[in-house]
Amino acid sequence: MSLKTPLGRARGLGSAKTGVSHWWWQRITAVALIPLSLWFAASIITMIGADYDAVVTWIRSPIVAAFLILLVVSLFYHALLGVQVVIEDYVHNEGLKVAVLVGIQFIISALVLVASIAILRIAVGGT
Repeated sequence: MSLKTPLGRARGLGSAKTGVSHWWWQRITAVALIPLSLWFAASIITMIGADYDAVVTWIRSPIVAAFLILLVVSLFYHALLGVQVVIEDYVHNEGLKVAVLVGIQFIISALVLVASIAILRIAVGGT
């Protein structure tokens, strides 16, 4: 059952169906970041004074590596969603808006990839 009028269905007018999804993903990543950030902060606090080998050993734990990757992905995706909203709201030139959005997505994707590779490289034995 659709709430659109027949004319709205015919013209394809109505919701683009992305606003609510965007809003939900922003909230989901925010909630995911709470325990992940607390875990990371507590872990770093307990590592104060530890040497390089102790930190590498800690990252080599599969659970720690998985949590670090989850933290990186959640953090950067949350940041991407937030910056995207700001750009969409305050950049009024359509060409510039599209260029900045594509650039931001490229930069965030590259940062996630580099951080994830770094974590995995340490986790599987590289230094």
